[in-house]
Amino acid sequence: MMTHKFRSYSTTWQGVATALRPSASSGRSAATMLAALALAACTSTPLPPWPAQQPVPAASAPQAKRQVPPPLGTGPASTTRGEVIASPVSVSPISPTAPGTAELATPEQPYGPAVAARFPDPSVRYETPGLADGRRAFTTNAELTQWLRDLALTQHGATRMQLLDLGLSQRGTPIQALVLTRAAGSDIASLEASRRPTVLLIGQQHGDEPAGAEALLVVARELGQGLLEPMLDRINVIIVPRANPDGADAGTRVTANGIDMNRDHLLLQTPEAQSLAKLVRDYRPIAIIDAHEYTVAGRYLEKFHALQRYDVLLQHATTANLPEFMTKAALEWYRQPMLKALETQGLTHEWYYTTSTKPDDLRLSMGGTQPDTGRNVNGLKNTVSMLLETRGIGIGRAHVQRRVHSHVTAVTSALRSTIDRASNLEQVRSYEARDIAAQACRGEIVVEAGPTLTQRELIMLDPETGADRPVRVDWNSSLQLKTLRKRPRPCGYWLADAASDAVERLKLLGLQVMRVAEGGSTLADTYHETSRESSERQDVRGTVAGGGPIVRVQVTPTRSAIDVPAGSYYVPLNQPLANLAVAALEPDTQNSYFANRLITNLGDTARVMTPPSVVFEETD
Repeated sequence: MMTHKFRSYSTTWQGVATALRPSASSGRSAATMLAALALAACTSTPLPPWPAQQPVPAASAPQAKRQVPPPLGTGPASTTRGEVIASPVSVSPISPTAPGTAELATPEQPYGPAVAARFPDPSVRYETPGLADGRRAFTTNAELTQWLRDLALTQHGATRMQLLDLGLSQRGTPIQALVLTRAAGSDIASLEASRRPTVLLIGQQHGDEPAGAEALLVVARELGQGLLEPMLDRINVIIVPRANPDGADAGTRVTANGIDMNRDHLLLQTPEAQSLAKLVRDYRPIAIIDAHEYTVAGRYLEKFHALQRYDVLLQHATTANLPEFMTKAALEWYRQPMLKALETQGLTHEWYYTTSTKPDDLRLSMGGTQPDTGRNVNGLKNTVSMLLETRGIGIGRAHVQRRVHSHVTAVTSALRSTIDRASNLEQVRSYEARDIAAQACRGEIVVEAGPTLTQRELIMLDPETGADRPVRVDWNSSLQLKTLRKRPRPCGYWLADAASDAVERLKLLGLQVMRVAEGGSTLADTYHETSRESSERQDVRGTVAGGGPIVRVQVTPTRSAIDVPAGSYYVPLNQPLANLAVAALEPDTQNSYFANRLITNLGDTARVMTPPSVVFEETD
């Protein structure tokens, strides 16, 4: 009997050294290298050496001596348009405005002038179709498409801009991305060959959160032919300004069929989420920034008799089995510089948090711990995954310049962080990929985790006077997760041929799935069902929109030899995205493919516990 043909990875002294070896131009010291090589002597995998200083730019980078400009809007209040724009353009999306002015209360605001005065306009004015004076609507889908097309048709020097059609929304509207690069071409192979990291910027997954899309139109223009263009000497950028065009058109949070697409990144039930999954799978960005807005009054006014105060709420990925090193990179290399950039602009910030729709539930929760949001799923894809939320839901167009400015400032900081840490990021991701793959068949894996209940003091606003109001709250922290269930880590998962729908979703996520070419048998844990009920998917807000009833089961894994027939499937865990397979295929979690009926029979999956002696072939 032939053995399986898929590639196997293992962590060795030489492998760790290779994974962390810097290029000749990375500026890493000999002492740092010795520390890196010492990693393999440990029985557990520690963090690799963490550079204390900014790396030296690679000597091979084209036009490396060009200065990367500061974030948009960092100039003094007296800045003129000519001083702001670093490259000559016919029209800039930013223009000066009088400093210190506030958008006073309008009928669409749930508060008066005293609160409005706390949020003055920035010292620059941003221009997009939806930000024009006198507009009632934000940028329409047609205007957004035209904006991106105009940029793609206006090539500027060495900068290449290509418009990608990612697919159609449920109502037939194109979902589009703009690739900006100075590589030899804008195709996937050229971006890979450029050896520059790629950053993906996503806006408006929720249709009623428009500021992110407006900000990303500004960023696209400035990267293509303006202030931020020199950044493309060191990075590639892909921008999806509006991931949910149907929701934007209707002014609703959800997609046309009522699904919250930001809870659909593991199940991939919507074409909108599938489009983003394929983009991430194909272009492999090192960092993904997801731009949202949050509720200002609403539940907070009802529960705490106060308004939200912070300009920006930030959160990195927080779910079980995340790569430890990339999490550290998100916190130290992205979040900390981002906070400083926001503070420089006089913008306030806090960890992301939300509250449930239940009036008597006074707890606040950081971003959810379920592996279903873009933030968490992209974290499991070994990227730096960051969520940005500005205050915006429920206040219409109020303070829109400040909201856009907050996004532009944070996004620009993330781009700069990628430039500053480019070589380190690639080394860390390479190491993570090898380490995750090497854990197959070893140790334990967390099946489900939850937040830790603590207390925290937040600053909110008095709705009448606009004064700060400290509020002590029960706080579900996602920074320290509680393990709710864990099991021995399998070598992989077997799936019956009837599970082809699940296989297609796994492949969209970027997982390798093998087809059994010649049948055999293997030692596996099958799932023995002990109880079952029907319920709704939940997150920290409450019932997930559009989720529908799920199957909640309790199971006991039972070890036995099972037949592995030809035509069935095998998902090996000795691959870099192995932890995504765990999130999808352990049946007794609310986001699993079994709970959500992508796998209809509990007997159609099993945990393979020894390397199988079966012949496999690649699936199409």
